[in-house]
Amino acid sequence: MPVPAPHQRTAVLPHQAAPADDACADAVRAWSAPAAGDAMDRGALGGPWAAADTACRDLAPDVAQPATPPAADNGSGHALTLLLIGDDPNSTVPDMWDWAGRKLRLRTARNLTEAARLLTDDVHCILLDLAPPDGPDRAAADEAADGAGPDDELGALRAVLRMAPAHAVLVMTPETDAERAAEAVRVGAQDYLFRDELDGAVLSRAVRYAVERKRADLAQRQLTESRLRAQENARLERGLLPTPLLEGSDLRFAARYRPGRSRALLGGDFYDTVRTADGTVHAMIGDVCGHGPDEAALGVELRIAWRALTFAGLCGDELLSTLQKVLEHERADDEIFATLCTVDISPDGRRAGVCLAGHPAPLLARAGLPPRLLPYETGGPALGLLPHARWPRRQVELGGSWSLMMYTDGLIEGHIGEGKQRLGQEGMAALVGRRMAAGLTGEELLDAAMTEVRDLNGGELTDDVAVLLLDRRKG
Repeated sequence: MPVPAPHQRTAVLPHQAAPADDACADAVRAWSAPAAGDAMDRGALGGPWAAADTACRDLAPDVAQPATPPAADNGSGHALTLLLIGDDPNSTVPDMWDWAGRKLRLRTARNLTEAARLLTDDVHCILLDLAPPDGPDRAAADEAADGAGPDDELGALRAVLRMAPAHAVLVMTPETDAERAAEAVRVGAQDYLFRDELDGAVLSRAVRYAVERKRADLAQRQLTESRLRAQENARLERGLLPTPLLEGSDLRFAARYRPGRSRALLGGDFYDTVRTADGTVHAMIGDVCGHGPDEAALGVELRIAWRALTFAGLCGDELLSTLQKVLEHERADDEIFATLCTVDISPDGRRAGVCLAGHPAPLLARAGLPPRLLPYETGGPALGLLPHARWPRRQVELGGSWSLMMYTDGLIEGHIGEGKQRLGQEGMAALVGRRMAAGLTGEELLDAAMTEVRDLNGGELTDDVAVLLLDRRKG
């Protein structure tokens, strides 16, 4: 690859047509103006002049650079590495320098086969010498372009971009081939250089800028991909959140859900409420041990299975036994378990059957009475712990007007103040009772209760929290 001796002329790269700002423009004028007598010490100007001088030397291609690099290679081994792909790798290449004044390391390859062997992780930039369309080296370039057709004038560049998608790529062409050089940038190269305008300062600057632009492009691409994944995950998780099916029921429904995972919409807690054809309202709430996405997925599976089994007519021990089989088949390992509370409310709304599988007992508040915890002594173990467990169904009298609150343990395991004391079920019952006495109901009651629990904890709760509230207001 013929590389001429450095020209005593300036070259303006496409992205450097003007200084970055007014301060840079001033610095350019100061560097360009001839000084009378001895050379002017621009660093002695001080203030903004000195800062602009330092910041803008590399941004001002019209300014002649010092013949001696600012600092010699310090031997740290962290200088930029350039891989040159051309037909004559033995040609003289100007010395190049990175931001810290270290000499750029150079590797040369005659074709893409050699380049693939030399393309290691420490290569920062690739300089591809594009053979002229009608030059003697064009046939070799086409052969090196991984089968690109003879009409593809940028076949070699496309092959390099496929081979090195994470590397900065510069192309070099004759000045008479400006149209193809511009097309190379549109195809994916970071910049182009004209072979007959090449010198060490221009090449050094182009390599540095190409590396930084490629880093910026990759960072922007990763950010965009991350945002798209987050949006897709959010849409998926919103679709998996339950919609209560209570058409025809006089019960009022409210729920609050807060996953413990940062920026997640779903956690290992799950809940659902449906009304079957006979008028019975079924509600459930559960908690898969753990807090990760696998636990959230398992919770969704159990909720959907519960809804399907409920509509199929299963209830109580039969339903929980079947759910345990689902859990055993779907869990990642044998140590995963889930707690569950199910409630089936009679069509007249005055009675309910309650089953507990290692889960905290619901909170019941009858009209004119403070809330109290339902008995939990007759409950069974969590799902997935004992292969032949049973879950008795306990009958509860609700009365005419009542509120039934079901919750996961994330609501009661928060601390009170800076000590180790936890809120617990009794503390939660007292907290909800105070809010009810103040006249709060439904979503307002849940919002106020969760806010106070977080305040008592001194910040956000670390565990998933799900709360479900059913109300009936009749005589």
